[in-house]
Amino acid sequence: MSSITNINTNTDSNKNTRLFFDRFFQKEISYPSNQVDAVVGFFKNRGFEESAAISISTVLLQEAKIDNVNVLELLDTLKGYDKVKLSNLVTAILNSNRSKISKLGYRSQSNATRVEARNIIY
Repeated sequence: MSSITNINTNTDSNKNTRLFFDRFFQKEISYPSNQVDAVVGFFKNRGFEESAAISISTVLLQEAKIDNVNVLELLDTLKGYDKVKLSNLVTAILNSNRSKISKLGYRSQSNATRVEARNIIY
């Protein structure tokens, strides 16, 4: 009688090292699903497209975790903002989390004439 045993005893001494360096630049951050859904839904309800809502939600969730702030309380403070103020705030938040060599901008439309900006010669 012969007993069959697992003959494949391949031990890889580099396995732990490879696992460590494969995940070296990937920091794991997790958020409760209700917070993620609330933040994405908040921006989608205010006219943001799906991809834009997810992008700004990701940044807000990261910053709330870093600053140790409840993201739902942060959303409560943003409820009073109109679309223009909210868009300006989103632009400022995204610019602060972008590379310093590129910035997002927006065009402000002003109906006021700039009389003081021109020279009038009589």
